[in-house]
This record gives sequence, structure tokens and C-alpha cells, in this order.
Amino acid sequence: MDKQHQQQLSLAKCPRQQYNEWIFRDVPSDITIEVSGGMFALHKFPLVSRSGRIRKLVAEHRDSDISRIELVSLPGGAESFEMAAKFCYGVNFEITSVNVAQLYCVSDYLEMTEEFSKNNLSSRAEEYIDSIVCKNLEMCVEVLQQCENLLPLADELKIVSRCIDAIASKACVEQIASSFSRLEYSSSGRLHMNRQAKCDGDWWIEDLSVLRIDLYQRVIMAMKCRGVRPESIGVSLMNYAQKELTKKSSLWNPSRQPKVDVVTGSNGHENIVVETIVGLLPVEKLVVPISFLFGLLRSALMLDCAVASRLDLERRIGSQLDLATLDDLLVPSFRHAGDTLFDVDTVHRILVSFSQQDDSEDDMDDASVFESDSPHSPSQSALFKVSKLVDNYLAEIAPDANLKLNKFIAIADTLPAHARTIHDGLYRAVDIYLKAHQGLSDPDRKKLCQLVDFQKLSQEAGAHAAQNERLPLQSIVQVLYFEQLRLRNTLSCSNPDDDHKSMHPSWRISSGALSASMSPRDNYASLRRENRELKLELARLRMRLNDLEKEHVYMKRHMERSNSRKFMSSFSKKISKLNLFGRSSSRGSSSPSKHSERTDSKMTDRT
Repeated sequence: MDKQHQQQLSLAKCPRQQYNEWIFRDVPSDITIEVSGGMFALHKFPLVSRSGRIRKLVAEHRDSDISRIELVSLPGGAESFEMAAKFCYGVNFEITSVNVAQLYCVSDYLEMTEEFSKNNLSSRAEEYIDSIVCKNLEMCVEVLQQCENLLPLADELKIVSRCIDAIASKACVEQIASSFSRLEYSSSGRLHMNRQAKCDGDWWIEDLSVLRIDLYQRVIMAMKCRGVRPESIGVSLMNYAQKELTKKSSLWNPSRQPKVDVVTGSNGHENIVVETIVGLLPVEKLVVPISFLFGLLRSALMLDCAVASRLDLERRIGSQLDLATLDDLLVPSFRHAGDTLFDVDTVHRILVSFSQQDDSEDDMDDASVFESDSPHSPSQSALFKVSKLVDNYLAEIAPDANLKLNKFIAIADTLPAHARTIHDGLYRAVDIYLKAHQGLSDPDRKKLCQLVDFQKLSQEAGAHAAQNERLPLQSIVQVLYFEQLRLRNTLSCSNPDDDHKSMHPSWRISSGALSASMSPRDNYASLRRENRELKLELARLRMRLNDLEKEHVYMKRHMERSNSRKFMSSFSKKISKLNLFGRSSSRGSSSPSKHSERTDSKMTDRT
């Protein structure tokens, strides 16, 4: 076909027919090409001059003068073939990042190589990919998007791998350049990186979020191999996950009322996204916020993802649980309609993972994670934070009527004994559980209260526990006993010259141990008597402590006015007259004052 005929080539659409018709002016078409999505009336000569596949098909039917060819499974369908036909006829059109993948694949299918024609479509498309596409990250992403519908042929032709390698290489180079731009000299003359400066090397994160999950996974894996920063990988994963999964807003915005329906009829896309992102998470700690990990965990639980992915998330969360908040721990129970509102079993596994890594990774923890001026070891500091978190979590789930006692105790017992220095939070959670589960038997109440070390209660919590009727009687006796010990130690420290050996007879009361030879009624009566006596003694000691505090304030005021020795001697005489433990130096003061008697009688009546 000469140049004059090429210039006369035009595309005409016949309105009466369901296919596009290519014609030479004054030359009727002699072959019809059928592809998925359309039919084309063309001419044999321009097609066989460029396409080896069509040439072979025509040659096979030379005797029968073939006039119709069906191209099965042509990549890209009618749109791709139309561009290939234009190229065969010499019609000018622009190769872009949007169509180059289609052109490359259809040229391979039609065998439009240099073997049949010089500067054929295959070489033109490959040259465009090498010289234009692979030097531009955005164009590589666009080509990968087009390859989604051209697999596996696009993969076999190395289009996908070349674009992925180009993206990873480009991102790595730009991060290195960005890091160099943040280098500066400190006041001491040492070269360091300014972490406060804005990093402009991660602009590609938003571009990658348009890729399909399988191609996105390959890109991220290539970036890891190239050495792209884990922080950038983490940001990209968060951006991609939120874009794909935020349609279920409850996954990323935890609520205190977790009434979420389980996804039904899911096509599995969300499952694949969650499982893939979990597998792509960097191994380094603190690369992604723990709230994001909890969001992924909620998604995995709701979508019923693979067990391996859920366990991996629980392990990652357990390794940095000291950074979590109460809202993070309130994971809804998605698949147990008649069970607890919150997924207690998942939280228990997370706590077990935290406790295990706390024991095995004490020497492996990064010191930068913890406060440099903390007097505790890193693991101990994390334990204190997690113990407060667990106590608040127990108080939050305690009102649930369906929460079994063994699960509540399992959560509380997960942490070692030295994790809690004060048991106020745990006592509060136990009290809430007792209030919400009033049908507990006495053995269960005793078992529950054994969680609390009443000696580690604060003064306010101890005062509350001493009057808490929901506690078993033995626990109240323990509380009163430890309260007396605390007051005794306080008074002893306030007056070191007092005889520590002199004690009121009530201090020799037993700590609540019951005699095996006594009947249950006698045991109960004995405990009630001990309870009343301890309350009376506690009231007396508090009154004496108040007297000491008043004298201390009086001394401090006069010390500020005058430093005379007369004042000190007079105060010494006053302090020597005080009766600390119920025994007086005078013979007539062996019994408490009338005011004390009135107070004691009132407390006895209340008891």
C-alpha cells in the first residue's frame, strides 16, 4: 500500500450495523475481524503486513479465501484491537501511559514484532515503557492500573515487574535525597539529621492507594527490599487501609456501645485487604500507631479473617500495650450475640502476649521507647501503665451481666503481682462487679475478693472498703486490721519517743482466722465482735491522730513567731500527756473519755 492510499485511509461507522467498518476509499473490505465486544470490516493487506498471527490464519485458509476471523481472548477486547488496526493502517494516534499496556499486550497477541515489520507496534510500546514510563513514578502507577485487566499476560511480558521495580527504585532515591536535604550541622559542629524538618520524599503514598491489593502488595514488598523507610511503609499501609475499609466507620471509631452487625454476603475483598496489610506490616515497633493495629484487629474479627492474621495483630499489640488507651481495649464482641458485649477473650490473649514478652524481652527493649529519667526498668514502667489500663478495663466491663466470673478473674490475674503498687483500681472494679452480680455465692465472692491486696489500698479506698456491705465479712476484717496497722505506723512515726511495746489489748485480736472447733454460728458471732472492736479502736486512733495534728499545727505557728526554749519545753510537757494507744500515765484515765464513749456507742449501733 503506497503513501497515497495511506492518506486516504479513514474510519467510517456504519449506522445500520453493530460493528465498526474500516474502508479504503473506493475499496471494499475483504475480511471481517470478530473480537469480544465488536466486529471490524477491514482489509487483509494492511493487517497481514503487520500482524504475524493474522498472516498465519489467512495463509492457512488461502484456498478457501477466508473472509471472517475470530480472535478469541484478545487482551483488551475491541478497544485494544481498534488501536492495533489503526497502527496497521498508518493512522496516527498518541501512545500514553493509559494505553501503552494494552498496546504492548495486543501487539504480543497479534505478533506485531520486528520479524514482520520494522518499527512495529511491539517495539514502539516497549520503547515507550523503557524511555518514558519507567522514569516517572506516577506514570508507572497508571500503567499498573491498566495491567489489572491484562493479567496474566502483562505479567508474562514483564510490564508489571518493570513498573514495580521502577516505583520502588524511584521512591528509595527520592527518600535518600530528602534525607540529605535534612542534614545540618549542630552547634558543636557535628552533622546530624533534623527530624523536625518536613520530609517531602513520601508524596507517592497517596498515588499507590489507587492500586489493586495484589499489585499494591508487590509494590510494598519491592520497596522493603530496596530499603524504603519502615515509617513510610507504615504510613502507606494506613492510608491504603483507611481508604479501603473506612466504609465501616465503626472499625476505626470505637464506641462504648458496640452493637455492630457482622458483615454478611461479603465478596471477600475486605478479608484479603486486611490479611495482606497485616502481612506487610514492618517488623519494627512503633512504626504504626497502636490505634491503627486495634482498628485492623476489629476488622479482622468482624470479617472473620484468618486466625494467623489475628494472632499476629494480637502479638504486635501486646508488644506495645503500654501505649494503648481504654477505648482501644474495648473491642466489640462481633460474633457472640448472647455472650459479653466486649471481646474479653481477645483482650486476655493480648495481655498474655504482653506478659510473656515482658519476661523474655527485658534486655531487647529499645530504651528510647521509655522515659530516660524513670527510676524503673523499661519493663517495670510498662507494667505500671498496663496495670492501670487493665484496672480501668475491668471496671468498664464489670457491669456486663453476661460476664463470667472466671473471665473477670483471668483478666485480673494475667499481670504479675508486682505490676500493681496500689490496688485502688482493682478494688473499684471488684466492687462494681459485686454490685452488678448480686447473685454470687459466698465462695465466689471470697474468690473474687482474693484478687485485692487490702494492704495496698489507699486511705480513702480502705475507708470505703471498711463500710462496704458487699464484701465478705472476712475481707472487711482484713481491711480494718490493715487500717489499724497504718494508723499505728503513722502515730509511731509522729512520736518516736513513745513506748512502741505498749499496745492496747485490742491489738492482740486475731486476724480473722476461724476455729475449727466452733460452730458456724459461733464463728460468725466471733467475726462480728472482732469487727465491732476493730471499728471502735479505729475510731479512737483517728481521734488521737487528729489531736496530734492539731498540736503540730499549733507548734508550727508558734515556731514561726518565736524560737524560744520556753515554748519548746511547754510543748514537750503537752505531748507527754497524750495517750497514743489508749493507756494513760495517770491512774484515773484508764477508760476513754466521755466523748469517745458516745462516739463508740454510735458506731456500735450502726454496726
